[in-house]
Amino acid sequence: MLWQLFWTFLEIGAVSFGGGYGMISLIREKVLLHGWLEETQFLSFIAVSESTPGPLAINMATFIGASQAGAAGAICATLGVVLPSFFIILLIAALIHNLLQYAGVNAFLSGIRPCVVALILATAVTMGLSSLLGVSTLADTPAPAWQGIGILAALLLLHFGWQKWKGKAPSPIAMILVSAVLGMVAYH
Repeated sequence: MLWQLFWTFLEIGAVSFGGGYGMISLIREKVLLHGWLEETQFLSFIAVSESTPGPLAINMATFIGASQAGAAGAICATLGVVLPSFFIILLIAALIHNLLQYAGVNAFLSGIRPCVVALILATAVTMGLSSLLGVSTLADTPAPAWQGIGILAALLLLHFGWQKWKGKAPSPIAMILVSAVLGMVAYH
C-alpha cells in the first residue's frame, strides 16, 4: 500500500502543471480509480485541504495518504507529489539561467496555460455538479442538495453585497469561516 501511494502521487506530481488546482482532477481520477475514497469523501478532503495552511496538492496527498495508511501513508504520498517538482526546479536552477528568454520555453508554457485553465474549470464543474446536484456521470438523475445550494447562494450574495458596499472582495478567510458556520447550521 505504501509503495502504491508513493508511486501514484509521484505520477501525479510528475505530469501536473498549474499547481494544486490543476492537480485536483488527476488526483480525483487516481483516488477514485484505486477506490481509496468515495466521491463525497473526496469533496470533503478538498474542503479540508483548502481550509488548512499549505499548498492544496500537498495537503490532499497528505490527507489521502493518512486516510489509507496512517502517518507512513501520509509521508509516502506527500513525498511522491513533491519530489518531481523539487527535482525539476533543482535542475532548472542548476543548469539553465534566464529560462524564459528561450522561445521554446515560452511556446511550451503558452500551450500549457489553456490546458491548466480547462483542468481547473472541469474540476470546478465536476465538484459543483456532484456536491450541488448529486450528479457524477451523465446517466445520473439530479438530486439537488438544497442545503448546499442555499449555502452557495448565501455566499454569492455575501460576496457581491460586500463588494458593492466596500468596493472590494471579502477576505477569503472570512468567506471560509462563514461557509463553515453555514455548513454547521445547515447540516446540524
